Order: sequence, then structure tokens, then C-alpha cells
Amino acid sequence: MGPTATIKLSALQHNLQRAAELAPHSRLYAVIKANAYGHGLLRAASSLEAADALAVARVEEAVLLREAGIQKPLLVLEGFFNVEELEAASFHQLEVAIQQPEQLQILRQNPIKKPIQCWLKIDTGMHRLGFQPDAVDAAWQFLSTHESVAKGVRVMTHLASADDLADPVSQHQLKLFHSLTQKFSTATSVANSAGIIGWPEARSDWVRPGIMLYGASPMQGRTGEQDGLLPVMTLKSRIIAINSFTKGSAIGYSGTWICPEDMRVGVVAAGYGDGYPRHAPAGTPLLVRGKRLPLIGRVSMDMLNIDLRGLPDAQVGDEVVLWGDGLAAEEIAQRAGTIAYELFCGVTQRVVFKEIDG
Repeated sequence: MGPTATIKLSALQHNLQRAAELAPHSRLYAVIKANAYGHGLLRAASSLEAADALAVARVEEAVLLREAGIQKPLLVLEGFFNVEELEAASFHQLEVAIQQPEQLQILRQNPIKKPIQCWLKIDTGMHRLGFQPDAVDAAWQFLSTHESVAKGVRVMTHLASADDLADPVSQHQLKLFHSLTQKFSTATSVANSAGIIGWPEARSDWVRPGIMLYGASPMQGRTGEQDGLLPVMTLKSRIIAINSFTKGSAIGYSGTWICPEDMRVGVVAAGYGDGYPRHAPAGTPLLVRGKRLPLIGRVSMDMLNIDLRGLPDAQVGDEVVLWGDGLAAEEIAQRAGTIAYELFCGVTQRVVFKEIDG
């Protein structure tokens, strides 16, 4: 009786529509990298028919989608890194980000049969991937004239701090990107989820919704519900034991939580072996019969303990929501000192996934 992750496909589709409403003049790359942020790569790809295109991080993710019959345009956000990946991109007609000189060298030395659509990625301040401003013109010239590159090279960048509306970095990045690319007269892409929600000027020809598709807000201090999003994943388990302890009893490993009075404690079949954060502190909420009850003691590999004083009639077998419907993943993540992205991606293989349409 372990945890289950219920994936609500209608919520995924709702969130895509929400991105479209926020960026009505943009086309959408639905970002489904990292196994669709832990929600299932093929499941998400098949459910996001309304997207104009899909985006992943790596060539092997895109090849898997093609081999599964997904025919939508596919953008590989990291691009290719060797001849084999370049040839796979050509064979499967993948779009690729070009973000470092070594990729230009691979193109130069290895002609391919079918030209590929390329996105020139510019580093405007993220300082991760992308050509530096003084190298952009030369890279553009190479891509625009090389026989292995399809006509109509596009340009993109990535926002570093769009989750913080008070941070001036995004405005600087947008201004720099415009100054570098306006002469190219081509399609552009800037906005990730935070850009879509918080920065109207970042909603250019193409936007790239990622975390917002899965119902979590990318904005600091906000939840998906506040941004009009619906949770897609609800992680649940059940109470498998209820024990009565006297005042002063120590709960869990190292006895870090002490019963302040005689009380009932529930044991829930979920732990860090399932992807629940080990560092979630006492007081982190769980949801039982719609009532928020606090986690107590340390999270162990397979189990965690829950204070049942707020629900005197709780029973063995009661369902427990760990995050999802009624309990925002962002809140659990904040308590554990992480982000919802990591919670979603960290759900382990032994958790049973179930799909529902409505």
C-alpha cells in the first residue's frame, strides 16, 4: 500500500490554455523535458495536442518521442554535442539550439542529408548556455549560409530572474536581446513560464511554458492557483498504522519530535524512497479528509509520521494527500527548502502512476 501519483490530463490541458491566454500572439513550445517534469514524457506529449510544438532538453528525449510516433515539431534546447546526435537530429528532423562554437565546428565538418532548423541561442545574462554578445553576428552569419542549416534561422535567449518582478536583470536581458537581434528580422523566443506570467514584453513570437504546464507557479511566493493554474499531479498514500503515545514519547529516528501530551500518531506509507523530501520539517502539512495535519519527526525511507490530534476519528486506511489537489506542491517545497520542480522530478519509479481525464 504505497503512494500513487494521479495525473490529471484535463489540468495539463487547462494549464496549456492558460499559457495561450497570457501570450495570445505567441506560438507555444510545450516543454516536456526531464520526463515532463516527472509527469511522464509520452503521456504529456500525447495530451498536449493544442501546443504548436514540443521542447525537450536532449536529443535522446526527442528521438524517443519520434520513435513513439510523435510528429509535432520538436526543439532540443541543449542542441547536439557530437556527430551521432547531429545525424539523429537530421534524420528525425529535430529543431536544435546552437549555443556554443563547438556545435558550429561539428556542423562545418559533418555534412548532413537533410538540413535542420536551428535556433541561435544568445547569452544575455543567464551565463549558462549561449553565444556571448560579441560572438552573435559571426554565429548568425555562419548559420544563415551553411548548407546543413534550414533557411530561416531563429534566435532565442533564457531569462535568469524572471521569477522576481523586482529584479532589474530581466529588463536588462530583454533590452540587450532586442538590440542584438532586431536587425535579423526573424522569429524570436524569450519567455519561459515566469516570462509568460510576469513579463509581457518577453512574450515574443514563441514562448516556452514549462513548470506552469504542471500547475506550479514559477513566481516567488506564489502558488499555481494564484496564477490560474491547476495541479496536474496529486501524490497520495494512506495511513497504515495508528499508535497512542504518552506525553514525552520520542517519535521517529533520533527522537527529534517529542509528544507534548498523550496523543495518537499516524504512520503514512510514504518517504524519501518515494520522492517525498527527507528534509521536510515537522509541521509540514499533509491532507487527510480535507483537513491539514502536521508531519512530525523525521521522514524515513518508506514512512512518515503524522499528528492526528486535529482529526480524532482518523482511521487506518485513510487517504493522505502529500501534495496536489488541495495542498500546493509549492508549499511543501518551500517548507523543505526546495522548489516544486524538484518534487515533481524526484518522484521515484516505485510510485504507481494513474491517469485521469477529468
